[in-house]
Amino acid sequence: MTDDTDQRPQVALFVTCLVDLFRPSVGFAAIRLLEAAGCNVVVPKAQTCCGQPAFNSGDRKDTKAIARQVIAAFESFDYVVAPSGSCGGMLKHHYPSLFADDPQWRERAEAFSGKVHELVSFLTDVRGVTQVDASFPETVTYHDSCAGLRELGVHGQPRQLLESVDGLNLVELRDANVCCGFGGTFCVKYPDISNAMVGRKADEIVATGANTLLAGDLGCLMNMAGKLQREGKTISVRHVAEVLSGMTDIPPIGEVPET
Repeated sequence: MTDDTDQRPQVALFVTCLVDLFRPSVGFAAIRLLEAAGCNVVVPKAQTCCGQPAFNSGDRKDTKAIARQVIAAFESFDYVVAPSGSCGGMLKHHYPSLFADDPQWRERAEAFSGKVHELVSFLTDVRGVTQVDASFPETVTYHDSCAGLRELGVHGQPRQLLESVDGLNLVELRDANVCCGFGGTFCVKYPDISNAMVGRKADEIVATGANTLLAGDLGCLMNMAGKLQREGKTISVRHVAEVLSGMTDIPPIGEVPET
């Protein structure tokens, strides 16, 4: 007799550096959602950074070395899923271009690229998930992260699943598609511009009257959470996967557990 688990797609979770170091709960939420969608989930131990910081800084040599490591660690799986449009966009769209002059690695990078998906779009577009078993009786607003929206087409998918969360009320954010100012190394190179951008974003978040801000990229979420907290705003900030998976018992981003 064949075990049903043998028929499930083998999904490798690309955890991302920020999730690993600052918000592991997002990784566990992703695993819960993927398993509920009928997938076998593996977290390859050999995974590293996607290489985006080096890529954005013009360091193609080190980016290629990182890309080779990632491709080798993940290419044997049916799918590669990341709870981040930013890292997902790097893996899917920029890896093939790195090896334009290397036919062998270009072919491997293109095959790998075809397996890469952002978490929520994978659930809806690939696995056909239309609703989740979760409750979150709060008014929330949603920020569309730049890379997820523009590189991977993530927009309607999180909203569709959020509509199925019991008790959740989604209020649209004005200029939800405008950058929050994080932009990876952009916020380091141009801190004054970045701060002005996130300041405007914080004002628009407050104007929604929402209790909670959601998004699909931890870098954006940490940037916006930091600004809101520095301005004394009491709006909670969470990764959308935490709400969709029902894992909202941990404190919001940037807040410490009560002792």
